Amino acid sequence: MQRIYHSTPLAPDSLIELDSAAANHVARVLRLKIGDILTLFNGTGGEYTASVHSINKRRVTVALGQFSGREVESPLAITLAQGIAKGERMDYAIQKATELGVIRIVPLITERCNVRLSDDRWERKLQHWQGVAISACEQCGRNHLPAIDLPRTLTEWLEQDQHELRLTLDPQSRNKLANIKTRPSSASLLVGPEGGLSELELSTTQNSGYLSISLGPRILRSETAGMAALAIMQTYWGDL
Repeated sequence: MQRIYHSTPLAPDSLIELDSAAANHVARVLRLKIGDILTLFNGTGGEYTASVHSINKRRVTVALGQFSGREVESPLAITLAQGIAKGERMDYAIQKATELGVIRIVPLITERCNVRLSDDRWERKLQHWQGVAISACEQCGRNHLPAIDLPRTLTEWLEQDQHELRLTLDPQSRNKLANIKTRPSSASLLVGPEGGLSELELSTTQNSGYLSISLGPRILRSETAGMAALAIMQTYWGDL
């Protein structure tokens, strides 16, 4: 069953025209035909059965069926605060974090972040990241899109983070996720960019109430470390 994201409100037993991106995906990538069945969701929860009503190179109209309240959201509300990595590495982190059920992604500008853009280019980058998350939701079956913030500095994030459990990855730490005995309902995970967090940044996070944790003796890439930690967190406190 193909799943398609459509950003506007949906209603049972109605005809809607897909936006250009979705129409292109249906017509040119999936090559669906009139009468083919698919699922539509708009990111606010639940989904609709649908069928292709009309199709050409520029326009695709679908007929919506009944609404289903099916959800696959995790009981653990996780925010990933990710030091911005270059290009595909950041895309990978956003894609896999979405698949692993995070509800919010906060791109962070840190000391060792090698990506520096103007405000308008950050806006375009944010739109790209949102597209990555949408595709991940289409693939993994989520009906809620994770929120993705505009990039901010580490200091700005530390001042506002109020999660029940706040973690930061530090390969020099002796703490393990397995040693945490509480069962949080919300958590934030702070991951540095390719060069990691500086000693000053790690000290600042600890002074802000973060618990530093290690994922073992091997040094993992930024995009690998975050996903490994998220998977462990979902195993201990979520739904894996």
